Amino acid sequence: MADFTSELWSWVIALTTIVSIVGVIIGVRIVTTGSKDDPDKPVETMGHVWDENLEEYNNPMPRWWLNLFYITLFWGMLYLLLYPGLGAFEGLLGWSQTTQYEEEVAAADAKFGPLFEQYQQVPIPELASNEDAVKMGERLFSTYCTTCHGSDARGARGFPNLRDEDWLYGSEPEQITATLVNGRNGLMPAWGEILEDDDVFAVTAYVEQMSGRTVDSAIAASGKAVYDVNCIACHGADGGGNQLLGAPNLKDDIWLYGGSQKKILESIATGRNGIMPPHGEFLGPAKIHLLSTYIYQFRE
Repeated sequence: MADFTSELWSWVIALTTIVSIVGVIIGVRIVTTGSKDDPDKPVETMGHVWDENLEEYNNPMPRWWLNLFYITLFWGMLYLLLYPGLGAFEGLLGWSQTTQYEEEVAAADAKFGPLFEQYQQVPIPELASNEDAVKMGERLFSTYCTTCHGSDARGARGFPNLRDEDWLYGSEPEQITATLVNGRNGLMPAWGEILEDDDVFAVTAYVEQMSGRTVDSAIAASGKAVYDVNCIACHGADGGGNQLLGAPNLKDDIWLYGGSQKKILESIATGRNGIMPPHGEFLGPAKIHLLSTYIYQFRE
């Protein structure tokens, strides 16, 4: 009943379906009963005439076609009796997408689980030199990670590049594994709701200056004063960032959401909320270990 707001809707769906099927059977019987049931009765016409001599007769459907149609109707009734389809009725076989999925996953784990588990006790730095293990991790990455990080793991706007030297939460095996298992939520508050527009622009200039760009020194100095009050807690006094918080290093030229002045200003004013979903419960320890190994070898 979880899919319905009340039991009434389950009954509405079930009764509508049953009445419709029965109605179709009765309707077909009525409509297809023609003159052939009484050989002495003349065949009626539909009243349509072409070229004065061609008329459309009201003959019944061929018996073989009609029987096949009845078979499809009764097959549909049998299907609805065995499988879900009549509201909340689960069917006599008790089948569901969830149970089928769980059975398939259990069968796959039983068959392929030992292949993944054989590497689980090997430390990631050591395992990164094992070609077979890395290839297995690569296949896992292709299945579960390419949608966000790309097939080459170079990411996209809002999704980190895993092949550069910038690691928001750290590149040690334990840190990579923790990211995969628990996920991450990188929250940048919207300072445009707190600061004046001139202050947001000034901080943008100061951030650009920290990354090595040439900006108006007076505006950047004003931005530093605002930065020291509002931004140090996360990004540090020198702008080096904080891996515990996932606060980016502002001194390099790597920008998760774009490095143009417009994009930096947008990040400061409207904030960012980057979510990495947890995969630990979904993949399990053995697969996580191989996937971490594949990602870890990018840093070497």
